[in-house]
Amino acid sequence: METNETFEHADAGPGLVLTFEAQGYLREAGKWAYFLGIIGFIFTGLLLLGALFLGSRYSGADLSTSIAQILAAVSGLIRFIYVLIAVFYFFFSFYLYQFGYRIKRGLMYNDVNEVTNATGKLKSFFKMWGITTIVILCFYALMILIFLVIGVGAASMMHH
Repeated sequence: METNETFEHADAGPGLVLTFEAQGYLREAGKWAYFLGIIGFIFTGLLLLGALFLGSRYSGADLSTSIAQILAAVSGLIRFIYVLIAVFYFFFSFYLYQFGYRIKRGLMYNDVNEVTNATGKLKSFFKMWGITTIVILCFYALMILIFLVIGVGAASMMHH
């Protein structure tokens, strides 16, 4: 998800100077991002533990019956979904954590490079959030389209 972007400046002046108030806002945002990143790491671990133990009840079951086979397949699918969600959750948390850590350090030591790196992590967080949102919206649109086709097909079968 990381991209290296180059920006050209029209002038070689000092650039943007943050007011004390703006620095305070960034410092507070950094504290919350740092906190949410750590909480996100904890929930990522809990999701992975949930995926590990989910369906373990069926792992020793007699798979000769079709119901047991269906339960095993469904629990495997749910495990996969939990792991997939945990991976996404980890990266969201990682970008937030990095932003929080770097913005606090950058503002504390008045380090422009650290503040720049912090805002890059924030950009990566929002870019990933935007792409995820687009994918979810496309999935919703696809599901609506599928349900409409199924509904129209079922309605036309009822009239015959």
